Amino acid sequence: MGSLVQAILAVPPLVAYVAVFALVFAEDAIFIGFVIPGETAAVLGGVLANQGKADLWIMAPLIVVAAILGDTVGYEIGRHLGPRLLGFRVFDRHRRRLDDAQEFLRRRGGSAVFLGRFVAFFRAMMPALAGASRMPYPRFLAFNALGGAVWGAGFAVLGYVAGASYEVVAKAAGRDIAAVVGVVAVIAIVVWRVRKARADRREERSFRSRPAPDPSEGQ
Repeated sequence: MGSLVQAILAVPPLVAYVAVFALVFAEDAIFIGFVIPGETAAVLGGVLANQGKADLWIMAPLIVVAAILGDTVGYEIGRHLGPRLLGFRVFDRHRRRLDDAQEFLRRRGGSAVFLGRFVAFFRAMMPALAGASRMPYPRFLAFNALGGAVWGAGFAVLGYVAGASYEVVAKAAGRDIAAVVGVVAVIAIVVWRVRKARADRREERSFRSRPAPDPSEGQ
């Protein structure tokens, strides 16, 4: 991947815009994120602006648009392929993480789409899983656009500030944000389980407190 990064940093501005857009778009649209994390491409866009090879005010919105469009294509793939998508052999080695992503989406809905944007694996798979689960597209789009805007602009600016230290920053930022999102997901699931247990207990007490039916009423 290092040679590809160096090649992108050496290309003319127009090609750089196209390359960064394509990498960010493809991560969610065709799951290329398993090879090149999207935050690397987004940070590179900021680095190019730092080096004077691109305009940050063009690059950042371009990354945001690529992220939103890529997620939309991923959503449509999931909506049309449905459960067959999860049966692809390429995902066999990621089966446990896929189950985690599905559980996270089922528990948190739109919030999972937003938070998933900041974790590499979730970012690549969450749009397709949302489509497969038949999440209403307007709801998906709202959380997708919010996540894409925060993530895309944030990493582009991070790359611009980082400059030559982009590799360290991209890895550290991706790892730390993923850890935070993981903690949030665990807390959310725990809270959901506690609330569900309390609701079940209330329902059971309510059922027990109901008066027994009078046999004479049926005569």
